[in-house]
Amino acid sequence: MDMRRFERQLTLSGFGLPGQERLCEATVLVAGVGGVGGAVATYLAAAGVGRLVLVHPGALETPDLNRQTLMRPDRVGESRVACAAGTLREHYPDVTVEAWDRDLFDPLLPGLVAGADVVVDARHNFPERFRINRMCLDLGVPLVFAAMSNTEAQLLTVLPGDPCLRCVFADGDPEWEPLGFSVLGAVAGTVGCLAAMEVIKIVSRFGEPSSGKLLTFDLWDMDFRSFPVAHDPQCVDCGPVRRQPSHPQPYTVRRVPLSDVSDVSDVSAGVPGLADTAGTAGAGGLAGAGAGSCVRCGHDDPL
Repeated sequence: MDMRRFERQLTLSGFGLPGQERLCEATVLVAGVGGVGGAVATYLAAAGVGRLVLVHPGALETPDLNRQTLMRPDRVGESRVACAAGTLREHYPDVTVEAWDRDLFDPLLPGLVAGADVVVDARHNFPERFRINRMCLDLGVPLVFAAMSNTEAQLLTVLPGDPCLRCVFADGDPEWEPLGFSVLGAVAGTVGCLAAMEVIKIVSRFGEPSSGKLLTFDLWDMDFRSFPVAHDPQCVDCGPVRRQPSHPQPYTVRRVPLSDVSDVSDVSAGVPGLADTAGTAGAGGLAGAGAGSCVRCGHDDPL
C-alpha cells in the first residue's frame, strides 16, 4: 500500500508504522453492508485494512439509499454487496475487497470466518447474529457487534474468553420485526464508525478495545451509557451447556482461499469439506446486562 495515504494516522502516539503494518496485513469480515456495515467497511478501508470480506444477501432497493453510503442510485435492483465492493475498490484501490451475496447460514461462511482476524456483525436479525456469534466462539475469532434502531444504537466487543452476545441477549426479542423499524442514516453511521474503531484497535494493538462492556446510546438526547457484562452460566453458546453439545462438531471448517473475482463470488460448489449441520437459532425474551440493567437490543438496517 501507498503509505502516504496514512501519514496523518502514522503520527498517533503508540500507533506508528507497526500498527499500520498490522492493519495492512489484516483480514476483516463484515457481515452486513447496510447503513452500519457500510460505514464500518468504509473506515476500515480508509484506515488501510488489507483485505475486506463483505457478506450480504439481496438486491439494492431505493429506500436503502437514505443511509447506505456505498450504494448508487443507478445500481437499484442489483446485488447490494457487489455495489458496495465496487465503490470501495474505486476509492481504495490498494484494499482487496471480496463480495459474497449470501446470508449467514450459507455453508461457506465458517471458512470465511476462519480466515478472518476480526468479524463485524452488522446484521438485522437475531438468528443470523446468534449464528455468527457461535462461529466466532468456536473458531476463536474476535467479534464486534453493532446495532441500531430509531435513534438508539449498541456496541459490544467480544474477545476470546469474554461474555458473548448470547450472555447479554439470551434469546433475542420475540417482538422484533427485522424489516419494521425506523432508520436514520446518521445513527447507523455513528455506530458503524465506533465499530470500525474497535476493529482498528484489535488489529493494530492500539488503544484498549471496549471488551466486557455494552455501550448503548441515544442520539435523540446524546445519552451515552456503558454497562459491564458478565458470563451467563446457562449460555448455550459459551457456557457449560455449550461445552457438551449434542453434535460433536456443528460444522466442518476449511479456510476459503482468497478468490480472484471482480464482483460477487460464487465458488462454494468448488470448495470441498464445508458441511453445515447446525440448526437455526431461535428468538426469545431479552436478557439484561451483567450489571443487572435491562437494555433493548437494536439491529442494523433492513435487507
